[in-house]
Amino acid sequence: MDGGIPVATDTLVRFAGVQKTYDGEHLVVRNLDLDIRRGEFLTLLGPSGSGKTTTLMMLAGFEVPTEGEIILDGRPIKDMPPHRRGIGMVFQNYALFPHMTVEENLAFPLSVRKLPKAEIRERVAAALAMIKLEPLARRRPGQLSGGQQQRVALARALVFNPQLVLMDEPLGALDKRLREHMQLEIKHIHESTGITVVYVTHDQGEALTMSDRIAVFNDGVIQQIDRPDELYERPVNSFVANFIGENNVLSGTVEAAGEGLCTVRLDAGGAVTALPVAVNGRGARTALSVRPERVRLYREGETPAEPNALPATVLDTIYLGDHSLAVLEAAGNPEFMVKLPPGVRLDLRHGQPVTVAFRPEDCRALDPIRQP
Repeated sequence: MDGGIPVATDTLVRFAGVQKTYDGEHLVVRNLDLDIRRGEFLTLLGPSGSGKTTTLMMLAGFEVPTEGEIILDGRPIKDMPPHRRGIGMVFQNYALFPHMTVEENLAFPLSVRKLPKAEIRERVAAALAMIKLEPLARRRPGQLSGGQQQRVALARALVFNPQLVLMDEPLGALDKRLREHMQLEIKHIHESTGITVVYVTHDQGEALTMSDRIAVFNDGVIQQIDRPDELYERPVNSFVANFIGENNVLSGTVEAAGEGLCTVRLDAGGAVTALPVAVNGRGARTALSVRPERVRLYREGETPAEPNALPATVLDTIYLGDHSLAVLEAAGNPEFMVKLPPGVRLDLRHGQPVTVAFRPEDCRALDPIRQP
C-alpha cells in the first residue's frame, strides 16, 4: 500500500482517479482508474481526441495530471521528472540522433546512466543481435530504411532494461506491408523479453494483432478494457461494437425480454431475437449489433436455418481476395454487409431480392447510438 492506494503485486502501473484538462473546463481524461499488469502488452485504442495519447504522456511524465495519482511499481510519480522514471519510449518519428551511428544511438541511454564501457559494449551487441542489424552498426539513421530506423528506436528503448516501454503510434509512418511485419516483430520481442508495454494506436487491426488487452477510449473515458477476442465478440456498448471491426447496426424497440433473450421490433418492420447486453427493458430503444461474418445469405427459394431472417436487396458485391462482401439494403440499413467465404461464387446481381439470417446469440442489443 502506498499513500492509501492498495496496489496488487502483479500491478506495475495504477492510475487512480486521474483527470486531465488543459483549459480548466474540458476534461481530456476523466476519472481514469486503470491497472497495468507486469509483463502485459496493453494497447490504448481510440479515435483522435479520445484521451489515449494524453494518458500515455502523463505516464511518461510529459504531461501532469490535473487530479488523481499515478503509481509506478509502488511509487507515486506525478511529480517525478521523466528521466527519473526509468521508462523506455518509442515514437512515430523514431527520435534517433542523426549525427550518431546505430551503435552510438544504442549506447547513449547506457552512457548517460554511467554504465561501465565493457557492459555498454555487451548490451549494444545484444541489442543489435535482437533487431538483426549487426552489419549496419556503423551507419547513421539517414542511411537506413524506415523499418530499420524503427527497429533501432525500439532497441534503444529496451537496451537499458526498463521495466516499462511506452510506444506512441510507432508504426504510423510505415507502409502497410512493413507495418504488419513490424507488428509481429514487436510482439515477438515483447514475448521474448517479458517487458511491460503500453502502446497507443488508432488502428484497430494493429491493436487486435499485438495486444494482451485493449483499452478502448472515447471522450476521455475507457469504454471497455478486455482481451482482443472479447472486445470483438462481446462489445459492451455501441461505440465499441462500431469501432472494433465491421459491424451491422439495426435500430428498434425492445418488445419483450426474458430467459437471457429479448425480442426487438425493428423500425423498418419485422422483429428479431437478440442478447440483451445493454438495454433498459420493455419499450427501450436499442441498436442491434451483428458482425458480417455471422450473417448467412439465402437466395430466393432457400429456407434459412437461423431463426432471425430478414428480406434484403443486393446493392453491390466486393471481391477482397481472401473473402468477398455482399453489400445489401436490409431492415432500413443501406450498407448491411455479409461476409462471403472463399470460393463462394459472386453471381449476385444489383437489385436481386435475398434473405439475410443470423442466430440470436450472434445479435447483441446495445445502447442506442447517440446522434451528433
